[in-house]
Parts: sequence; C-alpha cells; structure tokens
Amino acid sequence: MILDILTYPNKKLYEISTEVTEFDDKLHKLLDDMYDTMIAKNGIGLAAIQVGIAKRILIINLFNEEKQLQDKDELIEIINPKFLELNGECVYQEGCLSVPDFYEDVKRAKDVKISYQDRYGNVCQMQANGLLAIALQHENDHLNGKLFIEKIGFNQKKRFQKEFKQGKKQSKPHNRKNSKT
Repeated sequence: MILDILTYPNKKLYEISTEVTEFDDKLHKLLDDMYDTMIAKNGIGLAAIQVGIAKRILIINLFNEEKQLQDKDELIEIINPKFLELNGECVYQEGCLSVPDFYEDVKRAKDVKISYQDRYGNVCQMQANGLLAIALQHENDHLNGKLFIEKIGFNQKKRFQKEFKQGKKQSKPHNRKNSKT
C-alpha cells in the first residue's frame, strides 16, 4: 500500500522517534508499505516518521548500476539503529522525499558502523561508506527529528526559504557528485 509522505513544514517531521519493541506482523506490513511507498516516489531511503509513524524504523534500497534498477533483494531494513562509529568527512548532494525538489550539498561522515535490528528483532551490524553511509545518516536524522536542510549553510538556507515562500520549492538538481573527502 502506498502511504502519504509528510512534507516540510509538517511539525510531525521534527518529532523524535521511539524504539520498536514488537517485531510482529504489524511491523512487517509497515516495512512492506514503506518499501512500496519509497519505490513509488522514486526514493532510495525512507524513515517511518516520513509516513507519520514515530518509530525508529528506516529502509534503504540503493540503485544498482549494474542491474539498472533498485533490486528488492538489496533492500536494507533497519530498526532501532545505533551508530557505533562515524569516521572521515565527505560532501554529498542530498535530496529528500519530505523536502521535494530541493537538493543541496551536505557534509557527513564518510564511513559509518551501526548496530540495528532486522524485521524479526535479530541484532545485526553493518559497516558502510559512500552513498550507503550518507543514506544511513540522512534517514537516521529523520528518526531524531532532523531534516537535511538543517545541515546546510546559511546562504543555502536563505535560498531554500526564499524558494519555499515563493511556492516554488524547486531547485534544479545539480549533477550528482560522488562522496569526496
């Protein structure tokens, strides 16, 4: 089922999500619906709060260049994430389903290590770099009530606010950049 995505300036997006304690059919349905929603909206990541559910749940499904698609077999479901390590620094141009049509460079950790639970409650760990590390940090920010526009510079915020107030909420996407140090 395709769910509605909350968009800026909806105050619910600033709510801090709570831990998941029940790993049941209701959670599995939410994860499945989140996946359908993310794919329908052309996203690569989605946090539960973006669909109005204040639980520490996020999903990521990066585009597989080799297969030229988002392979559902590569879907990562992350529940109750905890960052164990954040190393290095990179800048990547980000966008967000909750801040449509706006893209900006954001500075984040280059490499991350997290622990989390899967849909069945099993504890897992993952190390990531590149776009996956960026997506993990971006989606985890949502769980902490933060949007990527809070991480951009003063001039970029001014441009965003001006575009938002004008009703455009649109910025031409820059060329995708690879993470850089």
